[in-house]
Amino acid sequence: MIRKRVLFTTIAVGASVLTTAAFVGENHPHQAVARTDFARTITPTTPDYLAKLPALDPAPVKEFRIPIKDATLQIAPGITYQGWTFGGTVPGPVLHVRQGDLVKVTVVNETPMPHSIDFHAARLPANVAYRAIMPKDSIQFEFTATDPGAFLVHCGTPPVLMHLMQGMYMAMIVDPRDGWGTRADQEFVLLQSEFYAKDAPGGALAQPDYAAAQEKEASQVVFNGRAFQYKDHPLHVNVGDRVRLFVVNAGPSLTSDFHIVGAIFNRVYPDGDPAHVLSDVQTYAVPAGGGAVFETVFDPKQSGEGLYAFVTHSFADAQKGAVGLIQVGTPKQFATMDH
Repeated sequence: MIRKRVLFTTIAVGASVLTTAAFVGENHPHQAVARTDFARTITPTTPDYLAKLPALDPAPVKEFRIPIKDATLQIAPGITYQGWTFGGTVPGPVLHVRQGDLVKVTVVNETPMPHSIDFHAARLPANVAYRAIMPKDSIQFEFTATDPGAFLVHCGTPPVLMHLMQGMYMAMIVDPRDGWGTRADQEFVLLQSEFYAKDAPGGALAQPDYAAAQEKEASQVVFNGRAFQYKDHPLHVNVGDRVRLFVVNAGPSLTSDFHIVGAIFNRVYPDGDPAHVLSDVQTYAVPAGGGAVFETVFDPKQSGEGLYAFVTHSFADAQKGAVGLIQVGTPKQFATMDH
């Protein structure tokens, strides 16, 4: 038997990314393995959470190490909150794989209380992979990403409502084996979620309000963990770009009625299956725990240069923070939107 092991490392300093790939001959002969440790690969959150979809590594085996840790978050202008996280950020890091990839997961609990992890993209027994991870303990499992789409990953420890309202969620994007059928110029991940926080005087940490969460009375509804951040720091694209948006709704309770003001979605993939594509859609609802893939083209003869707001069209929720801007080109006038 021939055993082969070749290692190489790629470092992207701007995104604080460290990925190691290997050709390992014993368990997966001649297959490249891409390894990412999210204790070292930290998603930038300043000045805004990096919404750009991470590049897809071609290796057919993906290994992810995911630490669970507590962190102080800014969830809205002037409001901080003590969160529970995957990888130290809310949302946690985006996992990007291709349909058919073997996904190997190690989750390490670095907090003083039990947590767990639930992959909506996985087909495997929950009692095996999603059991409670005690403090200072870890769990390992693997699965094949059989279904394409935009999927939620979250903590499933009871009460699940509390663990979600504290920030324990992230997105997993599974590209179709043969692609989405069209080439995108820009790809972004937007994860909608809710916070339930009591105001605190004097700049103190806002306190969790579990009673409000049970009544679905959110204090903030946000994209990628912070209210209004993409109003202040728009997503930038060029005139003529086809933009693909992976929208995942972590909830824990509210629907995301996703819409772009001034544009129409040329394509929507409700479940991520390219065969189920919808055409020319104005608004599409993503339920709590769901995800969908949206495409729009900023055609210079139609939409063109300018500012386009993306929102949940449930405007009571948009007013709580679930609104941002896409800046197409370099418009002369920068429109403002009141908080």
